[in-house]
Amino acid sequence: MHHPIIKPNHMQIPWHDPIRDQKELPVSQAPLPIRAGVVGRVGLLLLSCGTGAWRVRSSMNEIAEALGLVCAADIGLLSIEYTCSDGENSFSQTLTLTATGVNTAKLDQLERFVKRFPLDGVYMTADDLHTQLDKIAQTGGSYTPLQLGLAAALACGGFTFLLGGGPIEMLLVFLSAGVGQYIRARLTQRHLTLFGCIALSVAAACLIYAGLFRLASLLFPIEAQHQAGYICAMLFIIPGFPFITSGIDMAKQDMRSGLERLAYAIMIVVVATLTAWLMALLLRLQPMDFLPLGLPVWARILLRLAMSFCGVFGFSLMFNSPVKLASVAAVIGALSNTLRLELVSLAGFPPAAAAFFGALAAGLLASLYKQRSGYPRITITVPSIVIMVPGLYFYRAVYDLGTMNLSDSASWLVASLLIVISLPLGLICARILTDSSFRRCT
Repeated sequence: MHHPIIKPNHMQIPWHDPIRDQKELPVSQAPLPIRAGVVGRVGLLLLSCGTGAWRVRSSMNEIAEALGLVCAADIGLLSIEYTCSDGENSFSQTLTLTATGVNTAKLDQLERFVKRFPLDGVYMTADDLHTQLDKIAQTGGSYTPLQLGLAAALACGGFTFLLGGGPIEMLLVFLSAGVGQYIRARLTQRHLTLFGCIALSVAAACLIYAGLFRLASLLFPIEAQHQAGYICAMLFIIPGFPFITSGIDMAKQDMRSGLERLAYAIMIVVVATLTAWLMALLLRLQPMDFLPLGLPVWARILLRLAMSFCGVFGFSLMFNSPVKLASVAAVIGALSNTLRLELVSLAGFPPAAAAFFGALAAGLLASLYKQRSGYPRITITVPSIVIMVPGLYFYRAVYDLGTMNLSDSASWLVASLLIVISLPLGLICARILTDSSFRRCT
């Protein structure tokens, strides 16, 4: 059977071709287009890791300054338009990505490359530098689809308890979310379009949860309210990274990047929640309040610490963090998320205010650890607060909207928006307090 050849919509850039006649010349003495090409490629690789425009621009500026250039860049979600000038001539280029994602391991390698560049990179040839960048660019996922499925199962299982679910919901979510993320990872490997990956993986997670719940109901006397956990089975899809980085970009007045990231995150949430709503109609599932667990305060706090650790650790692995980095983010997330939850439970804080203080605590703790480890701050802070993103609230808003229960839908939507706004504000406040370069606009 003949399969048609599908040409890529984004053409690959032959980075080594323009420098074949300049292989022996240090990059600092190379012609302007070659030096500018190194600047642009570093920025494009950083953008592909999911980091925000401010970090991408800062890194491009460091490379450009070391090469005797002045760089001006306009950065979006998937593209960079930039101009480099050496005082006499200028060179402009537009670079685009085929898709965006999150890869904290690659981000850490690139940050270390940028830091070392003024010391040794300027003395290397452009060909050698691009060879190094080739190796970094090929840093794919460190985990197999099965491992990513287990990470999502762990994360969503912990998430279920934090939202009020008990052992039955946690077990069903563990199995269904794991299958959903496994399918998502396999489809991503096959380069299926974004909407297809989201819809099929969410539909599979809901279907597995409903099937397991029906089977358990036949075998054991299980109350109908345990079906409420199906919402948690799809939370592996929540786009925490673009939600948070969009707020950080807008705080630095990178409006193009911030708004594009926000639109991207909203698009994912809409597709995921609409898919889950349609599956709920087909499978006759209804969102309900979880049954009360009746735990004493000390047990609740200890379990929240443990489940927050599991949740953040799982999400960090899904972002391709090394186990050590994921463990650090999980410790910080366990402390900050438990603080957030207890501010609501014990102190009566509104959820949005508690989210602000939880994110602030995560940002401050991550800044302290960054001074010792050198890891990029964003690889710690964002995974540690992704578990605070109100995925359940978003889904309830869409479900009630679909059933024309407009007042409840508006309540859920406003509550979710307030929390989503508060999370980046907390990180921004921590960044302003601890990072002198971030708190200045020059």
